[in-house]
Amino acid sequence: MRYPAAEKLEIIRLVEQSHLPVRRTLTKIGIPPTTFYRWYDRFVEHSPVGLEDRPSCPSLNFGL
Repeated sequence: MRYPAAEKLEIIRLVEQSHLPVRRTLTKIGIPPTTFYRWYDRFVEHSPVGLEDRPSCPSLNFGL
């Protein structure tokens, strides 16, 4: 399932504000820790813009 950037940001905020440990919070909302930390790293590095969907494979440029 793909999440829109706004929803990813909401999940990050929810985890940050939770009184529970991160992994426990993620279990309760059904987000795998690896997915969350990938989002979180992009958020820290690029701000909310980093949460936008990215293509699954790079575009090929044939010099056209």
